[in-house]
Amino acid sequence: MKNDYLKFHELTVKLVKIGGTIAYDNTLWYGSVAQPGDEVKDEFLQPVGNAVVEFNSFIAADPRIESSIVSVGDGVTLCRRLY
Repeated sequence: MKNDYLKFHELTVKLVKIGGTIAYDNTLWYGSVAQPGDEVKDEFLQPVGNAVVEFNSFIAADPRIESSIVSVGDGVTLCRRLY
């Protein structure tokens, strides 16, 4: 589940070599990540969307990687481990 992405990221960074690539899917979550949380009315999208927003914010601030969200499908975040 998307709520586990932060846990997966911590484990994955330890396994991937410096310079290696990590990819995460569905990081745009039907576009709901671009909307304020109170504007997302769908009961399915909101809780998961909140977790994806938290994950995206964490990835953006993680100094161990550089990342980019690619707007293919429902969003793919590509990360490269720096150290």
